[in-house]
Amino acid sequence: MLSVKETAALLRSFDHILILTHVRPDGDTVGCAASLCAALRSLGKTAYLLPNPGLTDTSAPYFRPYEAPEGFVAEKVVSTDIATENLLPENAKAYAGRIDLAIDHHTSFEHFAKENILRAEAAACGELMYDILAELGCINKVTAELLYLAISTDTGCYAYGNTTARTHAVTAALMETGIDVYPINKTFFGTKTRRRMALEADMLVNAEYFDENRCVFLYVPMSLMASIGATETDAEDLSSLGRQIEGVDCAVTFRELRPNVWKLSVRTDKRVNATRVCAMLGGGGHPAAAGCTVEAPLEQVKAAVLASLRAEVADFEG
Repeated sequence: MLSVKETAALLRSFDHILILTHVRPDGDTVGCAASLCAALRSLGKTAYLLPNPGLTDTSAPYFRPYEAPEGFVAEKVVSTDIATENLLPENAKAYAGRIDLAIDHHTSFEHFAKENILRAEAAACGELMYDILAELGCINKVTAELLYLAISTDTGCYAYGNTTARTHAVTAALMETGIDVYPINKTFFGTKTRRRMALEADMLVNAEYFDENRCVFLYVPMSLMASIGATETDAEDLSSLGRQIEGVDCAVTFRELRPNVWKLSVRTDKRVNATRVCAMLGGGGHPAAAGCTVEAPLEQVKAAVLASLRAEVADFEG
């Protein structure tokens, strides 16, 4: 496992670099990848991000300036905020087994690259990336804004339980560069489309409660997305809804990606370990935020999730 200093030295030795982000990219993977790309370019390196087909309208402005042109041939490949090669987008699958450096913060990280650096205690991969870029001497207003995007989105604007004193210290250092954080906060935490509100309304009306109302299942079938005319941008971070319900400490969001293919997002408090629940279903993540994808009819998927919860939580009822 590399140290920060070793990682920075390795990146200094790289050139013609392609940076990968995970499927259904969130602010952390986008912010980390783009900040790393900007830093490498400032060092005179040729670096690009592999286009991600799941990019949303909210994160696209931070990603697009760094996208690789068609035909770019990479000499080195780096992944950011990717715990397992199973989370590579379809257009990145060809790089499985060829990744030179993986930078991550998930407890379920699989050490799949030739060289790896992990900080599992970090609230966001952006915290680790901050230290790497600081070692490279590349903290400036451009990289700081992108790192703020990474850290703020992975902590729910510092509201999630993964937020630490270190998280705030890194954010303070980023803000001291003079960045304007209001546009990110407004876009990602203070604005919802009408279609998004319609999605949330249907999810709440059709929610199912278990475990003496401590656990909620929320559903986003393809038919709901189609009937509302919702886009991927409208559906971004829907998993945050369930944890806002009073009395709920385990929220599972079921998002249908294709017919009978369900992406599960599990958000929990300390009583339920989301990583272990999702690991039983072939996924992983963090103790309070994890996910997996299951291919089966919805009723079978629900039964499998309930079985995993009963196996993991000693006092689970229902």
